[in-house]
Order: sequence, then structure tokens, then C-alpha cells
Amino acid sequence: MQMKKTKVVSVLAGILILCLLSGLRNGKKEYSRQTLYFDTVISVSFYAGRNGGELMDHCMEMCEEFERIFSRTDENSELYAVNHRSTNRVKVSDEIRELTEKGLEYYALSGGKFDITIAPLSDLWDFKSEDAAVPAEAKIREAQKKVGADRVHIDGEELVFDRDDTMIDLGALVKGYAADCMKEYLTGEGVTSGLINLGGNVLTIGSKPGGKKWNIGIQKPFGTHDQTADVVAVEDQTVVSSGIYERYFEQDGKIYHHILDPDTGYPVDNDIEGISVICDSSLEGDAMSTTCLLLGVSGAEAFLREREGVEGILITRDSEIIHTGESNE
Repeated sequence: MQMKKTKVVSVLAGILILCLLSGLRNGKKEYSRQTLYFDTVISVSFYAGRNGGELMDHCMEMCEEFERIFSRTDENSELYAVNHRSTNRVKVSDEIRELTEKGLEYYALSGGKFDITIAPLSDLWDFKSEDAAVPAEAKIREAQKKVGADRVHIDGEELVFDRDDTMIDLGALVKGYAADCMKEYLTGEGVTSGLINLGGNVLTIGSKPGGKKWNIGIQKPFGTHDQTADVVAVEDQTVVSSGIYERYFEQDGKIYHHILDPDTGYPVDNDIEGISVICDSSLEGDAMSTTCLLLGVSGAEAFLREREGVEGILITRDSEIIHTGESNE
């Protein structure tokens, strides 16, 4: 077994050297950085010339700016101000308006399952706490009364709320939006090969330096981070994954995960453990992956078949892997 591991490491090292040499022959080298944003570890790597360090610094500045805009808990963020407004008409930035508009679009497409006003329920369940527990039924019902994206409207540069207690949570869309923005910036600066990984959102820029596609591993639900259920080869596309294994706790022998069903107030209970969406936009992939997880296998298959240029990999609770969408047409 040790010999096999050594052989694999040697092969990977050889591939890395070939990639680096290919990049250097074109006057470019690899720039890579790993850090913490959006409550997860992110990594950005790309091939560029001497200005690569400046490009990387700007990508990190973009992440900081997105957190200042979209954080729901930072009292200095724009979204915090929106949620703690004194009037129900609030002028917002283009960024807030764009993601709210996308959230309302998928609220309609999902039949109300994808709901950006889920914040009161998310706060109640508090999956980030080490002492997370199932809330009291009465508190769940009370929080449900505050949920409903049909109470949010866009009027020009303003968001209009029908109720004072409606709060927006754009966390299901922010990483996809950030990845798309970083890719747009880097390609605009001449970057033709790179990989942006925002923890569940993997976005590729072009192909590898040698011209081959990027191999992206699909994590095995409830497995270790290095255990894969499948591998997909992509070029200039995104792979966005969601699953009930990402954040959860166990109580009385039952797992409670962070994907909440606004219709019940509880974690969605269906036949999907994980879903990965392959498409061109990481923002769309974010919205689609969460929507599919909420719809269940049959609903997700039907949803993805209706989207042009989109593929899906569904992992059921029985560990069956289902490929659906563009590749099966």
C-alpha cells in the first residue's frame, strides 16, 4: 500500500512539474493563495505574468468587499442595515439588488422552496453553534410567520418590504456571485488558466496550462474531505455542490442538517444527500444546487432537464449516483 501511495504522489508531482514548465514557457507562472472568507476556506490559483501578485491581492480585496456588503451578522455591513431598517423602502447597492432579484427568481422557479427570507428559521436552528439542538415546536411556528419571499419587492434602486420583520439572507448565492466576479476580473486582465474554489463552488478559468480539462472531485456525503463519489472533467465551467452533510448535528439518533424547508420549518427531508451542478455561471449553480436539494430526486431531475447547458450529479440517500441534464439528452 505504501508503494502505491508513493507512486501516486510521484505521478502527481510529475503532472505539477509539467504544468509549471508549460506555464513558464509562456512567460507565466502559477500564483496561488488559500485563506478564510465566507465562513469557509477558499483557494484561488491562476497563471499570470509579473502582475500576478497584484491580481491576487485584488481578488482578496473583492472578497473583503463582498463580506462588507452581504454579511448578515456584521453590524457594519449593508445587508445588516437592510435587515435592521427603520423604513420598509430601502435604497440598496447594485450587488444587493442583483442577488435579491436572483433569489426572487428562484423563489418562483422552486415553488417557494428557495427562500431568501429564511433567516428567522436559520437563526433559530443555529447550526453554527456547538450546542445546536432542535428548537421548540412553538418557536419554529413563530419563526415561520416571518418567512416568505413574496413579501419582498424590487422597485428601481429600492427594496420594498411588506412586513417590518422580514429579513434577507443571501448566503446561498454569495459564493457563486463572488466566484463569477473574480473570474470576470481575472479574464479581463488576461488570465486564461486558473481555478477558484470557494468551498463547494469550484469555478475553472479555461483549461489547464497543458490544454487538458480540470478534474473536479465530487465529495462523498458524510465521508472525509479526500473521499470522492465521482469526478467530472470541466473546462471554463463551474461545479457547484450542496449537501445535507455540509453542516449538521445529531440528536436522538437523527441527523438535522442546515438546508431548511420553509414549508415545514425543519430540515428538508427527501431522497437526496448531495447534488452537484455543472454549468457556466457559479451564481446560477448556487441557486440551482440548493433548489435541487430542496426538490428531491424526481423534482431535481425535471428541473435540470429544463435548463439548457446544465448537468447534474445527484447522490441519493441509498448512495446511488444519478447523472442528469445536458449530458443525457
